[in-house]
Amino acid sequence: MSNPPVYRRILLKLSGEALMGSQSSGIDASVLQRLAVEIDEICKIGVQVGLVIGGGNIVRGATKAAEGLDRVTSDHMGMLATVINALAMQDALEQVGRPTRVMSALKINQVCEDYIRRRAVRHLEKGRAVIFAAGTGNPFFTTDSAASLRAIEVDADLLIKATKVDGVYSADPKKDPDASFYSRMTFDQALDQRLDVMDATALVLCRDHAMQLRVMNIFEAGAIMRLVQGEDIGTLLQNGNPEA
Repeated sequence: MSNPPVYRRILLKLSGEALMGSQSSGIDASVLQRLAVEIDEICKIGVQVGLVIGGGNIVRGATKAAEGLDRVTSDHMGMLATVINALAMQDALEQVGRPTRVMSALKINQVCEDYIRRRAVRHLEKGRAVIFAAGTGNPFFTTDSAASLRAIEVDADLLIKATKVDGVYSADPKKDPDASFYSRMTFDQALDQRLDVMDATALVLCRDHAMQLRVMNIFEAGAIMRLVQGEDIGTLLQNGNPEA
């Protein structure tokens, strides 16, 4: 018998790149299916799951802005990319039998629901996976900030940022073999050391609202399940003593 979950409700932040698999862009159907199965298994043990998915596998607003496109326009393009990813994830989850709702911060109600906090919480309470799309609905804010905001709004117990590495390091471990791994740290430490965890706005939101953040490797099969069952995986960021 599997261990009971230690979290009631989580918010899982996935990068758009996580959906690419070995492709250079777009969505790898096999990756989508694997993630859907894992998320459904988490829901089956009683954990309520919200998701925020980036759009970098399709278009990244900041990159387009750097190429000369108007920043507000490019950010709106990035938000729409997250809606595409959210619809793809919704389809994958429903194919494995998990009722799912996509809620957009932009009004696109011909393809998904508008984001309404109370309705989102009700969906979660009914066991539906809820995918929060279109970021915050505003330019100049990343999907990291959107994930922190939504996690706080729906009163999640934990925000999980699923990345390509197994936690937070003092430097890029792929470039620096001497990089130190942090199993625990505070939000202030991450901000002071300018570590590439989340953008500063997202970290400050988590810090000011005492939202625990766990950074882990999305490509390690079964890791999310072990995490919600209490296993110490990746890096935990929180307020106070980092060793507590």
